[in-house]
Amino acid sequence: MYNPTSEIVKKANKLVKSCGTRDPYRIAENIGVEIMPCNFERQRGAYKVIKRNRFIFINENLQPAPKRIVLLHEIGHDVLHRAEAARAGGFKEFNIFNMADSRMEYEANVFASQIELDDEEFLDYCSMGYDVQQIAMAMHSDINLIALKADTLISRGYRLSRQGHRNDFLRYDKH
Repeated sequence: MYNPTSEIVKKANKLVKSCGTRDPYRIAENIGVEIMPCNFERQRGAYKVIKRNRFIFINENLQPAPKRIVLLHEIGHDVLHRAEAARAGGFKEFNIFNMADSRMEYEANVFASQIELDDEEFLDYCSMGYDVQQIAMAMHSDINLIALKADTLISRGYRLSRQGHRNDFLRYDKH
């Protein structure tokens, strides 16, 4: 099922409000998703539904900033794609962070950007003339997530310059 950007933003904002936090660990705990550290060689994370239990498997070797983004991305799968994940079977793996090939990956990244990056703080940096690199540094985030957030705000009617972002910005083999 296709999730329009406006619906993804609403769901993300509702989750932040109901949980009272943007912290992925607290959000996961609040919504009943268990986080399982794994020693993945090449994978950053995965979302699985196993016998109606929801899990995020996260590469334990990730640095804090990418780990946070991956967790938010996987929480996005839980919120947006749980039924699809459950239908696919317990060990079906999403091709994470390749937005060019997957609607679900794009939607999960939009969700992650909405949770990770507060609208007002983001817009304040824009009004001060910060570019995407400066905003990424100031908000301790990934430049491509910043560009995706800018595109999301543009789709919501904000007058910002469209930013380029790589569709595969969190793929393991790109770093």
